[in-house]
Amino acid sequence: MIVRFGFVAMALDLQNASPSKAMTLTTFHKIDDRKGALLRVIRIAQENLANTLRILKYAYYEGIHLYRFSSKLIPLYGHEVTQSVNFMEVLREPLEAIGSYVQERDLRVSFHPDHFTVLNSPKIDVFENALRVLERHVDLLETMGLTATSKLNIHVGGAYGDKVGAIQRLVDRWGKVPQRVKQYLIFENDDKTYTARDTLNVCQTLGVPMTLDVHHHQCNPGEDEDLTPILPAIFHTWEETDLVPKVHLSSPKSDKEFRTHADFVDAGAVCRFLDMARTLDTDIDIMIEAKKKDQALKQLMHDLGHVDGVTVLDGGTIRYKP
Repeated sequence: MIVRFGFVAMALDLQNASPSKAMTLTTFHKIDDRKGALLRVIRIAQENLANTLRILKYAYYEGIHLYRFSSKLIPLYGHEVTQSVNFMEVLREPLEAIGSYVQERDLRVSFHPDHFTVLNSPKIDVFENALRVLERHVDLLETMGLTATSKLNIHVGGAYGDKVGAIQRLVDRWGKVPQRVKQYLIFENDDKTYTARDTLNVCQTLGVPMTLDVHHHQCNPGEDEDLTPILPAIFHTWEETDLVPKVHLSSPKSDKEFRTHADFVDAGAVCRFLDMARTLDTDIDIMIEAKKKDQALKQLMHDLGHVDGVTVLDGGTIRYKP
C-alpha cells in the first residue's frame, strides 16, 4: 500500500511565505481613496498567490505531493466593497502559473471552505451564500486550469434540532447546486454532529466521494466505535473518480482538549489506522491536520522511518507493509 501525506496552507519552514495575508474591512474603509484601497487588496492577493507557488515548489522539492490551498488567497473576495474587481482576470497570470505547476508536477490539491459554508441550513440566505462561496472557489480552480480532481471539501452542516430533516433538506436542495460546483464537492464527517456513517449515507445518496476524518470519528463515533465495517464503503465512494481515497488525520491536543488538533501527529495512531486500511487493497492519500503544518509532516515521516514494515519512498510517501 502506497500512502502519501500532505499539509495545509502554511509552510512553517519557509520565511515570509503566508498564502493568506488579510485586509480587514475596517482597514479598507480607513483608506480614503477607494481605488487605492482596491489596489492594495489586489497587491495582497498577488503576494498570497506568489507565496502559494513558493509553497508548492517547496513541497515538491521536499517530496510532498498533497497540498491544501488557503481559502483566504484574496482578501475581501465576495464582499460588496470589491465587487467592481474581476479578480479572475486581474489575477489570471499568477493563478495560471499555480495551475500549470500543479499539473506539471502531478500534485493533488484541494480547498476546504470554512464551516459557514452550509448547504442544509433552514435559512435560504445561508444556503445561497454557501453556493456563492463554493462558486468562487470553483472560479479559482477553473482559472488555474484545474479539473474536478481538485476537490472542495465541506461538512454536511448543522442538525438544527432535527438531523433526519436536515439531511433530507440537503438532499432536496442538491438539485439547486450548479453542476460545475457539484463535480468538485466532497463531504467530510465532523467532530460533533454528523458521524462517519451519517456522512457516508449522505455521500452514497448524492453520489459524491467522502473524506474520512479519523480524529473527528474519535470525537464523534456514533454507534460505530470501530471503523472497520464501514471503511470499505467509504473508500468505495471514490471508485468513480481518478483519485485514491483521501483521509484526514490529526492527533488530539490533550484529553481535556480532545477536539483540538495537536502540534504534531502520533505515528503510532497513524499505523493503527493503516493496519486497518491495508486489507482493502488500495493506496491512500492522507492530509495531516496539525498545528505545525509541514513541520508536523516531516516529523511524522521521520518517526515512520523507524517503524517496521514502513519503507520511506520520498519526503511525503511511504510503502506500508506490502
